[in-house]
Amino acid sequence: MSTAPRICPLCEATCGLVLTLDGSRVTGARGDRDDVFSRGFVCPKGAAFPQVDADPDRLRTPLVRENGRLREASWEEAFDTIAARIRPLIEDHGPDALGIVLGNPNVHTMAGALYPPLLLRASGTSNLFTASTLDQMPKHVSSGLLFGDPFAVPVPDLDRTDHLLVIGANPLDSNGSLCTAPDFPGRLAALRRRGGTLTVVDPRRTRTARLADRHLAPRPGTDALLLAALVHTLFAEDLADPGPLADRTEGIDQVRDAVREFTPEAVAPVCALDPGTIRAVARELAAAPTAAVYGRMGSSTVSHGTLANWLVDVLNVLTGNLDRPGGALFPRSATAPAPRPAGPGRGFLLGRRRSRVSGHPEVKGEFPLAALAEEIDTPGEGRIRALITIAANPVLSAPDGLRLDAALASLDLMVCVDPYLNETTRHADVLLPPPPPSQSAHFDFAFNGFAVRDQVRHTPAAVPLEAGRMDECEIHARLILAVSGMHGAPPSAVDDLAVDATLAKAVTQPHSPAYGADPKEFAAGLGGASGAERRLDLMLRLGPYGLTLDELKAHPHGIDLGPLKPRLDEVLNTRTGRIELLPDPIAADLPRLRAALTAVPEPGTLQLVGRRHLRSNNSWLHNTPALNGGSNRCTLQVHPEDAERLRLADGGPARITGAGGELTAEVEVTDAVRPGVVSLPHGWGHDRPGTRLSVAAARPGVNVNQLLDGTLLDPLSGTAVLNGFPVEVAPLAPAPLL
Repeated sequence: MSTAPRICPLCEATCGLVLTLDGSRVTGARGDRDDVFSRGFVCPKGAAFPQVDADPDRLRTPLVRENGRLREASWEEAFDTIAARIRPLIEDHGPDALGIVLGNPNVHTMAGALYPPLLLRASGTSNLFTASTLDQMPKHVSSGLLFGDPFAVPVPDLDRTDHLLVIGANPLDSNGSLCTAPDFPGRLAALRRRGGTLTVVDPRRTRTARLADRHLAPRPGTDALLLAALVHTLFAEDLADPGPLADRTEGIDQVRDAVREFTPEAVAPVCALDPGTIRAVARELAAAPTAAVYGRMGSSTVSHGTLANWLVDVLNVLTGNLDRPGGALFPRSATAPAPRPAGPGRGFLLGRRRSRVSGHPEVKGEFPLAALAEEIDTPGEGRIRALITIAANPVLSAPDGLRLDAALASLDLMVCVDPYLNETTRHADVLLPPPPPSQSAHFDFAFNGFAVRDQVRHTPAAVPLEAGRMDECEIHARLILAVSGMHGAPPSAVDDLAVDATLAKAVTQPHSPAYGADPKEFAAGLGGASGAERRLDLMLRLGPYGLTLDELKAHPHGIDLGPLKPRLDEVLNTRTGRIELLPDPIAADLPRLRAALTAVPEPGTLQLVGRRHLRSNNSWLHNTPALNGGSNRCTLQVHPEDAERLRLADGGPARITGAGGELTAEVEVTDAVRPGVVSLPHGWGHDRPGTRLSVAAARPGVNVNQLLDGTLLDPLSGTAVLNGFPVEVAPLAPAPLL
């Protein structure tokens, strides 16, 4: 028996684990008490790491389609097939005949962070779709417009704040999102112990809401109205005090005018909240010594998601809590580029091009994932004919999976990088399975940029790569070579080109640690046993701390870089060099929010919201026995008043109907949802033939996104409206007697 450290890759908390090994088999996992960030915390997902790692349904070898059936193939045959088919298709129909889909698990691996940008450049396609437009894109858009950088996302300073306002988030179950924080429950408990205040806004009484000093349960989808009323109250009662931010912010007076109509009395009937309560929340926020407003899925995947995310940071600015200890600060990742000098920047633009069929504006280089099906099944020039998916299951995660399911079957070529034969990858012509996580090194490129404390950690593969497996980084590199027409070149060529391109730029930038250096000499000094490690070493050396991979490897439990620090000047990249508090795209969308002031639902109307489960992460952990059970159930939660009115029985079946179709689900009667709200979890529906998910298929649940037809989007971000949409619910009629 032996042990090995490992950063957990199963959610955004990035907790440190200690794996117990019996030879090359992982037999146990516990929290790493020496980890500089998580300090021994572990949740049920991390504890289930051995089952996730050893899942017998994980694919071990590539699959290639022959005569309509998938069969096992060698790695050489798989990449030969891709190279032989994809280049002629691109040459005949243009690069936009290829679409690329990146899923949520993609950002939980080193390969997923390092190689997809190179794949995009190699292919030349503009058809990129990611899980961001089902999740977090509104935050990227609002950050891009306010600060000039879509990745400049301020996170709550959980360990020092006096008042935390959480809207549309349930971090006790999700473990946090766009707020990387191991042991979120412990951090909230510490907030309460030091006399702080927790306010939660959620139409469900979640585990997080049950901890709150104040829980507001508004109607779903009204978050932006509520936030606008809070901003209005700050101005109306002379509580707005940006402090030093006033001299670094444009548009404060314009925001005052823009929210003039959103009085607590005006929004109260739509939100179903008391005006006095809204005022009280605004006053408490303003009076707190320090405070942070934090919003997530529930306030993003709604019709005014970008406006809600914008208003979150408007509140942080107007209370003087942005870029302030105890407020909302910008993390400094060890692999972020060294900060450029303060001053005007390039800014952030929306809609540089539009999608072929519906004309959706591009956002951050992406089109809405909800538009993928129409880009495949609508005839005409520019139609997507080939698709590459990486760790993505959009048949379950995107709206109207039935249409997408049919569209995928019509493709000329589909290549998937995924460990499972699931609802999406069952359509693959070539399926490339990465090894289990114990056989891969780990570094969190993305999540360190959202962490509530600056730190850096790296863990090597806990066990050697099994015979017949291929390292995930090599899979990606070989895929890039096949797509680019360089099939047969060594995979290291991809990393060498990436290093050369990075250094060619860095040596010309006065603020870069490599400024003026000889690129070849700098590259020769890089450490690392693989191309991916060399690239990591380069990013560390060019980063704000000047670290090296060797230093990181000498600290197997990580390096603590200290609490978050004010650094607004490093972050701002707007054309004015200031916070632009009312950008033009936001101002242009406000009339739509004003129109919502009269949108009071008819009595008896039901709105559906999703929910998170602690033992799940979207659709990709349902095949783990330890995580598929207990509270992790696909039930329709209904308030007792609605259940009585609709004659729904607890445990009985109900038919749910939406614009995209209808489903049948088991009813769970509970007062955890407010009247007028029903809730189904996201990521279920494992009942399609041709998959290899034995545990998930035994308890398939239903795909809540099939209730949507894909037409409901937040117009600024292209994010699908997955929460707060109308449905009809009725008891399932018994089958007629024959």
